[in-house]
Amino acid sequence: MGVTASIDIGTLITRTPGVRGGRPYVVGAGVTVRRIVGLAYVEGLTPEEIASDMPHLTLAGIHAALAYYHANRAQMDADFAAEEAEEEKIAREWAEAQGHK
Repeated sequence: MGVTASIDIGTLITRTPGVRGGRPYVVGAGVTVRRIVGLAYVEGLTPEEIASDMPHLTLAGIHAALAYYHANRAQMDADFAAEEAEEEKIAREWAEAQGHK
């Protein structure tokens, strides 16, 4: 039986300026931590269901994203709230420009 190399889970999530808006994402899959958190905690999907729906993601990547979220929860929640506020502002401005209130 051969020995397989261990993977440092810290290498599974990264942030790159200009990529995914600078948000943390799963290396090699490009899916943001926010997207995985939404699927798991808002939509209620298990990591296995997420992997089934998004086969380019590994279970290791999904679990790393969830671990990253929990390790950085205060900052991630603040980022999520700021992004949602910005999205709502853009939607309001667009509606006003179209003559809607």
